[in-house]
Amino acid sequence: MPAPTQDHPDCVGRDLLAELPADRRAEIDAAVAATPYAQGTRWTTTRGDARIEIIGTYHFDDPRHDPVIAELTPVIAGAGALMVEAGPEEEARITQALKSEPDLMIDPTGPTLPERLDAQDWKQLSQAMADRGIPAIMVSRMRPWYVSMMLGISPCMIDQIKTAGAVEGLDRDLMAVAEAAGTPVHGLEPWDTVLTLFAGLTPEQELDMIRGALPGAILADDYAHTTIEAYFRGDIWAIWQFMRLDAEENSGLDRAEVDRQIALAEERMMVARNAAWIAPLTQAADEAAAQGKPIVAAFGALHLPGDKGVLRLLERDGWTITKGPAP
Repeated sequence: MPAPTQDHPDCVGRDLLAELPADRRAEIDAAVAATPYAQGTRWTTTRGDARIEIIGTYHFDDPRHDPVIAELTPVIAGAGALMVEAGPEEEARITQALKSEPDLMIDPTGPTLPERLDAQDWKQLSQAMADRGIPAIMVSRMRPWYVSMMLGISPCMIDQIKTAGAVEGLDRDLMAVAEAAGTPVHGLEPWDTVLTLFAGLTPEQELDMIRGALPGAILADDYAHTTIEAYFRGDIWAIWQFMRLDAEENSGLDRAEVDRQIALAEERMMVARNAAWIAPLTQAADEAAAQGKPIVAAFGALHLPGDKGVLRLLERDGWTITKGPAP
């Protein structure tokens, strides 16, 4: 019997990782074992007098965030800054841009998505977006990057966003803690990063983004439940490896094509951004250290693992990495 997700009482979903056959789970476990910093969400990094308290976040609400918020509240109060993917200034600017420049999300003149996709892909896409409350006539003119982003959010989570009036999650909870404590909140990247993540893709690569997202979109509530359960177990890299395995089995694409699409998504959504975050993290930590303070950094947990993840990049830059909070 599918269980209600913790983040929304009306959502039901299965933990697909827990249901995998033993041989498929072994594949994921082997990939996780070969990946640095693959498990865990709470880390401390130090270099000289500088200290960064890192928390890998989940971007939606869940009552299981509460102990982490309680633990980090005094840390944030005593920190020189809270560093997040997008701070209040960046969020305000992107919100204004999307309101004033609808062409960022909508292509008013080019061929429509039903003209660009084959009939079966369009049928699946229009149904998946209808499940999210977006009619096909609107979807037909949406830019592929925005469609792909929407497909990654389950219908129940979209209901949660509508109810709350905004995307709630650990990131926003910690920003509220910082605001109450008077701790500065700074973004790690420019406000328009999300709009430029997939700039320069060919038209076919844009469609590949949609095709690659469709299998997960159809089982979105199960995917959401699988992701949140893995997150709270600390099985961070298992989430990414599960998505790869599921795409290989259910997307209809051959393994080489799946690998290509996964590599493209990983490079654009994680690898390039990880590398860009090291300088602002280091600068903020050094400035705080001059005041005898640490900083706190909160960003999506999938940015932590891997040879090109934030933790390994910091390690290569001379930082000492310790799992868990500072003693």
